[in-house]
Amino acid sequence: MALSRKVEKRLGLRFQEPSLLIEALTHPSFLNENPATKQVSYERLEFLGDAVLGAIVAAELYQRFPDLQEGQMTKLRAYLVQRESLAKAAGKLGLGEALHMGYGEELGGGRERGSNLASALEAVVGAVFLDQGYEKAKGLVLELLGSEIDDVGSAGLPKDPKSHLQEIVQAKVGIPPQYVVVAEEGKDHSRQFTIEVRMDGKPLAAGTGRRKADAERQAASKAIKILTGDSSKKEQLYVEDL
Repeated sequence: MALSRKVEKRLGLRFQEPSLLIEALTHPSFLNENPATKQVSYERLEFLGDAVLGAIVAAELYQRFPDLQEGQMTKLRAYLVQRESLAKAAGKLGLGEALHMGYGEELGGGRERGSNLASALEAVVGAVFLDQGYEKAKGLVLELLGSEIDDVGSAGLPKDPKSHLQEIVQAKVGIPPQYVVVAEEGKDHSRQFTIEVRMDGKPLAAGTGRRKADAERQAASKAIKILTGDSSKKEQLYVEDL
């Protein structure tokens, strides 16, 4: 409960229904290890928050950049709401330390796991939307992502990591990298894919995401760091989210 209050303070608001925030901060693993609890996990709020977040980002792109075409806005929105962006935003709110989660998940680094942080952020957006309304949810999203929206809307997307990786791998071995789904888990509305990228059949790195495209981009980004020497020892051993 005290941690929920800290999150409220960082959000700059007080929930009319505190149970919504507690729900938004409850990882499914907590329920698995505490079957008698009456709490519910953040999955339903995550579903709602994903839609609200996407709508807010889409509206901002539409309003701020009248020269952008539909296809460009679609790509920019996808980039802005990808897991890495949301996990970084969740870090600003300290959501990792506030999550209610099972011991096993926490022991496995669950408080720092990007997929957990992104899901929690979406759930918090959904909770704010239900408790405070669209304008408060919009204010939160713009506080967290407003500068990124301006940056990509003005300068365009950074170089696509899959295209960049293909250039590197083609130069090294003469054939493009291969992407292989190595795990698929979660319920239909919160499916998580783990995809491994390989060079000449040998594993380079892996990424996770709710869409295969997101998992592939994350894997490509990590592989680029490994191949260019800009990676940590931890990344070289494999990936942080497996």
